[in-house]
Amino acid sequence: MEDHTAVALSRKSYIEACCVLVERYGPVLQGTAYLMTKDAAIAEELTQDALLSAWRGIGGFLEDRPIKPWLVRIVVNRVLEHQRRSKLLTMPLDDAPELRSADRVAEEVEARDAVSRGLALLDEDHRQVLMLRYFAELTTQEIAESLGCPEGTVKSRLHRATAELRAIIGE
Repeated sequence: MEDHTAVALSRKSYIEACCVLVERYGPVLQGTAYLMTKDAAIAEELTQDALLSAWRGIGGFLEDRPIKPWLVRIVVNRVLEHQRRSKLLTMPLDDAPELRSADRVAEEVEARDAVSRGLALLDEDHRQVLMLRYFAELTTQEIAESLGCPEGTVKSRLHRATAELRAIIGE
């Protein structure tokens, strides 16, 4: 089922259509929340809250637009609301290393830690665009739609954030 069909059917309260969208985009949404919170339980709760909000607000979604950025924006907003309430720092998630040599694993962990520390030092706008681009794998257009800002602003933030992160971690 294509996204526009699932959206149209979701508007008519077909739960199966909503399930298609949840199955398709749920992992990206939860991954985005997880990267921003570094807490699986909070990420799951915020993702469920965002999906419920999306279900309730599906009537206001413009069908000619892609659904993924709209859903990501809802999740990002939920995370930001949560962070404002709890004043949490955001950092990217470290993936569990695959079976490799101890030296290789140590190098990867060290590199991830450097990136994590660097991301923590960036301002919120720069950290957000980097996480949405490289961890949630959104395009610049999708990031712009998710954050509600012009695509040029996203490109500028990505450029500055990448340069700043490289300077921080010494690349």
